[in-house]
Amino acid sequence: LCPTDAEFCPAQWTLGQRGYSIIDGDHLLCTLNRSGTQSIEVLTISDGTLRPIADPGTAATSVDVGGGHVAALLSYPDRPSALALYDLDQHSWSTVRSSTEMIMDATSVSLARLVSWATEHGTVYGWFYPPVNGEYRAQTGTLPPMITLSHGGPTAFSAGDFKIAYQFWTSRGFAILDVNYSGSTGFGRKYRDRLKGRWGIVDVQDCITGAVAMGAQQLADSARLAIRGGSAGGFTTLAALTSSDVFGAGISQFGIADLEALAKDSHKFEARYMDSLVGPYPEERARYLERSPINHLDRLSAPILLLQGTEDTVVPPLQAEMLADAARRKRLPVALIMFEGEGHGFRRGETI
Repeated sequence: LCPTDAEFCPAQWTLGQRGYSIIDGDHLLCTLNRSGTQSIEVLTISDGTLRPIADPGTAATSVDVGGGHVAALLSYPDRPSALALYDLDQHSWSTVRSSTEMIMDATSVSLARLVSWATEHGTVYGWFYPPVNGEYRAQTGTLPPMITLSHGGPTAFSAGDFKIAYQFWTSRGFAILDVNYSGSTGFGRKYRDRLKGRWGIVDVQDCITGAVAMGAQQLADSARLAIRGGSAGGFTTLAALTSSDVFGAGISQFGIADLEALAKDSHKFEARYMDSLVGPYPEERARYLERSPINHLDRLSAPILLLQGTEDTVVPPLQAEMLADAARRKRLPVALIMFEGEGHGFRRGETI
């Protein structure tokens, strides 16, 4: 459906959990992703028309249809996600159960803005969350510090929805740039293919140039930029911190520091995944070594916080310990926090 010369596909379909959600013989319920912006719409198959059935920025997952209703998990730009029902006759939504209590005043909620910036390989997209607090105002003529986020996957996607962890920072004076770097889902095949063979290069460049662009656009203070990520996003974070001095601090949550170790001992679900992201292993072993932050610790130049599970089999705790030791040798502020019993991705409430 997309022009072969298009920079990115204008719309990508995301059907229900089973691959489809049929309302009747002529109508299909789907969510649409247009250049990163999601919506819920009904497709009339006979004439190809689309009709939105939710407010802009509302997205649905785990969609199912039955008994004259649509059941879906909805995410919103301004409040926590919820299980909701849509009445196909009354054309209205009702909330069954919210995922959590809304503890914020509406005047302190930061709404994501879709932003973009130019790079040598094309336009890159992200979500910018400005600092907002109904009770406080920044001093005139100042710009906020900003945290750049690199999502995991790495071929995943960050939506511009309400995330309480983001609101923690934005309500305290920080801006957030959530980067859908090249290779992210949601922007078409050409955008996705930018990461092929270039993981550890284009994703890192996109986060660096994005942070710089927010400074140039007077949205953030260029002298107060941080970067954070977990797992594959932690790899991008560590690679940025060992290849650039743009960021004044970094946070890695169980970040991948050694690509070769990952290639040798990847779990079955992602076996050979990095053949397309980096190159065939061991034929392209030199690439794996060159792009692994663990091999460039001498370039680390910023304070760093490392959060690591003791039972992580994807990223062994030794890698986090080596990163912390390297920071100490360079007399950089560093904190390494080990969480007993946690693996790759924190699960316990007290850890989170």
